[in-house]
Amino acid sequence: MGYRVLAAQSPRQALAMAEGFAGEIHLLLTDVVMPEMNGRELRERLRPLRPAMRCLFMSGYTANVIVHRGVLDEEVSFLPKPFSSLELARKVRETLDRADRPEKRH
Repeated sequence: MGYRVLAAQSPRQALAMAEGFAGEIHLLLTDVVMPEMNGRELRERLRPLRPAMRCLFMSGYTANVIVHRGVLDEEVSFLPKPFSSLELARKVRETLDRADRPEKRH
């Protein structure tokens, strides 16, 4: 796909990587449901460090279930699991191209 990827094994590791990485991070690709904190909490913790960073959430749960539980908003970028590498590439590109439209903040 041509992207440089920083891979973290946990939300805590993702926070540490974002704090220590000197370059730009354009996109956070995160699962919605994780140990320690959910994807929305991770995004909110990263936002002060990386205010321009876009976010793409993924989950094995349907978008309707996640929105209903209040974990995500309807207008966020979401990719349901399972997905193909082509679907991932399209959704990543779509999310990055939305950079001119600010994400809703809470």
